[in-house]
Amino acid sequence: MSRTSVLALRLAGPLQSWGASSRFTRRTTESAPTKSGVIGLLAAAAGIERGDDERLAPLAALRFAVRMDQPGTRIRDFHTAHHGVTGASMPLSERFYLADAVFVAAVEGDHTLLTQLREALRTPVYLPYLGRRSCPPAEPVDLALYEDTRLEVVLANVPWQASAWYRRRHRMPPALTVLRETAADEPAATADVQRDQPVTFDAAGRRHALRTVVTDSVAAPIPSASGGPQDAHDPFAALEALENESA
Repeated sequence: MSRTSVLALRLAGPLQSWGASSRFTRRTTESAPTKSGVIGLLAAAAGIERGDDERLAPLAALRFAVRMDQPGTRIRDFHTAHHGVTGASMPLSERFYLADAVFVAAVEGDHTLLTQLREALRTPVYLPYLGRRSCPPAEPVDLALYEDTRLEVVLANVPWQASAWYRRRHRMPPALTVLRETAADEPAATADVQRDQPVTFDAAGRRHALRTVVTDSVAAPIPSASGGPQDAHDPFAALEALENESA
């Protein structure tokens, strides 16, 4: 019998955008990473081409969850473009993003597959991005691989991953929101439904199925003594020092 493990990811960057649906010129974002977006990130790192549904299927079958460590701020941008052949102006579009957000995403499944995906994140074939190509992560997304455990246990114990500047300005919340897929042995009667279960990323016609999502909360785990990798370089520290000098 294969072992079940959990791969945890830290998704942080200046901008993120996790759209579950788009309507014409309005491109929205969910308040947290979608399963489709995170599986797409892992598939890109592993070099899985669009339309290769056979290689995508094991990744799509992984159980998914996300913890909201730093909710961020929703912002709106306007996008202009011109037709590549005629040069004609395209319709003005609205695009929404999450600014300064931090999430802990986790996928649960076969240990061997997750080990391969972790190695792919360290030497990606295609660089990962946070929902859109214009949204690169602030640092490597690989957080840790936990063996012989489940999503619920990992997300209840991974230290709080909020950015250093955010910790200085905000107290650690008593609880963190977790959005997770129902387990195979768990009733789905009270779960919500979201259409972000990837079926194919084929450019000719992406398709997503429905999946069940449960909203939980966990007591906020205390940050590690080292503060985590995000404390190695804080680009906002210099700005904060200038603000203190001018005050």
